[in-house]
Order: sequence, then structure tokens, then C-alpha cells
Amino acid sequence: GRTLFPVNEDAGLKPRSSAKQPKRISVLGATGSIGESTLDLVGRYPDDYDVIALTGNKNVARLAELAVQHGAKLAVTADAGSYKDLLLALAGTGIEVAAGPKALLDAASRPADWIMAAIVGVAGLRPTLRAVKQGTAVALANKECLVSGGEIFMREVARHGATLLPVDSEHSAARQAMTGTEPDKIETVCLTASGGPFRTWSVDQMAAAGPEQALKHPNWSMGAKVTIDSASLMNKGLELIEAHHLFALPPEKLDVLVHPQSIVHCLVQMTDGAVLAQLSCPDMRTPIAYSLAWPERMYVPNERIDLAALGALTFEAPDPERFPALRLAKEVLETGGGAGAVLNAANEVAVAAFLEKRLGFLGIAGLVETTLVDCADLIALSADSAEDVYEIDEEARRRARDRLPRWAGADAGE
Repeated sequence: GRTLFPVNEDAGLKPRSSAKQPKRISVLGATGSIGESTLDLVGRYPDDYDVIALTGNKNVARLAELAVQHGAKLAVTADAGSYKDLLLALAGTGIEVAAGPKALLDAASRPADWIMAAIVGVAGLRPTLRAVKQGTAVALANKECLVSGGEIFMREVARHGATLLPVDSEHSAARQAMTGTEPDKIETVCLTASGGPFRTWSVDQMAAAGPEQALKHPNWSMGAKVTIDSASLMNKGLELIEAHHLFALPPEKLDVLVHPQSIVHCLVQMTDGAVLAQLSCPDMRTPIAYSLAWPERMYVPNERIDLAALGALTFEAPDPERFPALRLAKEVLETGGGAGAVLNAANEVAVAAFLEKRLGFLGIAGLVETTLVDCADLIALSADSAEDVYEIDEEARRRARDRLPRWAGADAGE
């Protein structure tokens, strides 16, 4: 078919920009899907970037490999028990090695012009807040920072003058579509969802689904946690909460539309009836590149959209009966307070149990809803610091684990 926007292979040989000094960057969560995609782009322009710090968890072999490949100054494993392995892997390289939670915070504090925050889960809140305190550009791939502690997080962004660059494809698309538009001229921001692997499945089919089926995302290549969240549509619910904090939009101005092709990532409707949409093939390097090169653009060797070959782009409303996680997230968005932290904590417990085959797929939303009901006292709390968020998170996890046996038995067909 005819490619509407052909790839210019020669463009990949040109420098990213005319900047004289390399951009100093750090990647928190370097060994994950987002971290790997980020470093794939960085590696194509070695003269344009100076890698300061890379962090990972227990995959120290890959962390060491990436640190050597990109000439990092510092490599940190969050797992204190992996220190010796990382030290041995980087012996003789001259790369500084550290381990443990404090070392992770120190890595986030190393002076940099741009920091990718891609640590999965609420564990990424403290390191990302530390990065924000530099007052630098922070590429946010950790949605839990905003879901669990959005008010605290955005307050710190404003206080330190940091530039927050969303990396989720939908929020990156929204930011691009809204650029130059006054907030009061925005009527609706609609995030799109692929619908995941179970978009057309019946409730009975989903009840029998295991991790193997749920991890087969039709369009995106992502980590296990995000992929399961996509299958339940919880991911889209979390993204609604994220958008609320990122763009200071009330719940009534946020919506979700299922778009199976994953080409349109966000639609922004203006008060004059115009709708602006951002389109790109499903490749996380596109939104990463937008944040990495900001305020410029950079070449990315990804697939280009061929509209003639696609033929049609389709849209449908999400089904709240088959995908109750989206409804729960909307209720949490309306409730506010500690509800986001409880939602995230319960969901992380539920997804982990599902991946370990201790909970059926439908039990994910069931366990989350039960935990939200059981945590009314936590939801009413006012979280004024990261420590408050972690306290709510820890107690919500405990209660979710207490309820897990009942849901595991009911949903797993035991």
C-alpha cells in the first residue's frame, strides 16, 4: 500500500539538534520496557546525550550491560541484596555502583537536564519526587505517582518549577493536542483504549482466562503489570486519574473511548466543536522521543501510518459490565482523598495474585472493589506527604491481602 508518511532513513543519520552540550540524562527503571525503549533512542545519538545514572531492580546483569553500553556514571540496583552481583559485573569499568532505597534516591538527585521516571508501582513515588526537586525536566512514565499521590506530586512540581513531560501515549498525545489552547476552551479530553485481548470476550470466557491469555496484548509490547491492567481496562481508569492531575481537568471533562487499532491516542474537543487528535503507530518510542527531545523533535525509526492500508479506524464505547475496573476508577476520581492510593494498592495486590495464578481474572476488579469498601476510613484521610501516601498504601495492601483468599476461592473456581 501507499505510505502516507514515508520513512526518511537518512534522517536517522542526522544529529538530534544543534545543541553544543550533550543533554545530561538519567533513567530510573532502566531495565524495564520504558527504560529499554528510552535507551534505544539515546543509543542512536550518543553524542547528544550524557548518561548520568541508570537504576534497576534485580536484573543486575542487564543493568550492568546497559551502563557499560551507554557510558553511565552511576548504576544503582534498588535491591540491596544484589549489590555484590552488580559490583562484580561492573568491576574495572570505572562506573560507580550503589544499592538499596537510599542509593535510589541519591541517583534521582544526581544533577541532570532530563530524568526518565519509569519505576513501576508506588515504589517509584519517592525517587520521582526526588527527581522533581531538582526543578528539571521529568519524563513521567510512572502513573502511580499521580494515582496515589497526585495532589502532593503536582504541588511539588509547581514548588520546584519542574517541567513534567507525560510519557503515557495518551497523555503525551493530549499534551500535544492541547498545546497553545486556553484551558477554558477545552470541552473534553478523551483517552483511547485498545480494549486489550478480551475486548470481544464474554464474561464466562474472561472468568476462565489465565495470565497467558491476558498477557497477549494485540497492539502494545509492555511489562506484565501494565499489560494485565490493559486487559481489565484498569490501566485506562488509572490514566483518567492521571489526566485529572496532569491537566487540572475536572472528572466531567475526561472520557474513554475504545479504539482497537491504537492509532488515535487522544481526542481533544474544543468549545467550538473542533476535535484535535494525535495519531501514531503503537510504539512507545514515539511518546518517549517527544519528551526526550522536548522542546524539539527527533527522528524515530518506527513504523509510519499507512491510512490506505488501514482502510478504517473504528471506535466504540467501553462496556462497564464486562470491565468494571473502569467504573471503579471513575468513582475513585470523583471521591478523591486517599481513594487513589487505596485503588492502586489493591490493584497491585490483585494483579500480582492473578499473575501467580492465585486469583481469577474477574477477581481482580472484585478484590479491588471490596478493598475500596473496606477502606472508607483510609479514603477519608488527608495525605499531606509521601509518607502519608505510603501509610495508606501499606494498610490498603494488608486489607486487600486479607480479602484475597475469599476472592481466590470464588473466582478461581475452587
